[in-house]
Amino acid sequence: MFEVKTDVQFVDKNSIVRKVWGNADTVLFIFAGAAAEFALNKAVDWLYYTGKLPADPIGRLFSTVTYSHLIIFSDLDKANESIDKITSIHTAVEHNRNASIPDWAYRDVLYMLIHYSIASFELLQRKLSEQEKEEVFNVFYRVGDRMHLKALPQNYSQWKKSYAEHLQNDLEKSKFTVDLFKQYKKHLGSFRYGILIEAQKLLVTNRVRKLLGFHKFSLMNFIIPLYKLSRIFKLDKFVKSIILPAEYKAQIQALDVA
Repeated sequence: MFEVKTDVQFVDKNSIVRKVWGNADTVLFIFAGAAAEFALNKAVDWLYYTGKLPADPIGRLFSTVTYSHLIIFSDLDKANESIDKITSIHTAVEHNRNASIPDWAYRDVLYMLIHYSIASFELLQRKLSEQEKEEVFNVFYRVGDRMHLKALPQNYSQWKKSYAEHLQNDLEKSKFTVDLFKQYKKHLGSFRYGILIEAQKLLVTNRVRKLLGFHKFSLMNFIIPLYKLSRIFKLDKFVKSIILPAEYKAQIQALDVA
């Protein structure tokens, strides 16, 4: 008997989530915002435990974004396999450390992906409707549910309240924060690091901005309109070739989904 395969997608092909994550520019801004907030997370010591984060902070954070992109553009079975693989990797780290990663730490990562998906798309494209924001929430809720996370908010409205509590309770500026930003600068170089910081200023919440000592003003307020203009004249690839690390160019180009 032949196995019948269905074409059920993890995310509907017409979903706003695919539009958000199908544009490499938007995904890069999601990465930038998450890099700032992640450095403040009280559970960041878990990735320092393996030594992989400080050794390659850009690669480690980019892998999280890449996994999310893969899940969003996969069929249901493949997406679930990817989520299960993430769970398995974390379980192995817990076993080696003989301790459990707290549930709130997993939720925090999901919350970052929700917030920066919305914030990045609205910064570069347009405002999202409440229904579209609910769609973004729902996709990452399903990821968390597949990971068997507890106490997940059930809708976008509940998530906003939970995220606000997370920002107050789960973030702090620590020695890991300071070191991680040093590593960002080391691996990106001063010029690209400066671009990262300016992008983060526009994306992060007031709580994150305060903890990191960011000013509200960002040079990106002037750069983004010029970059949008470069896209009209098909010069954006040239611009990105200048500002992006060479080792990630192919991966970043692959994030663009027609």
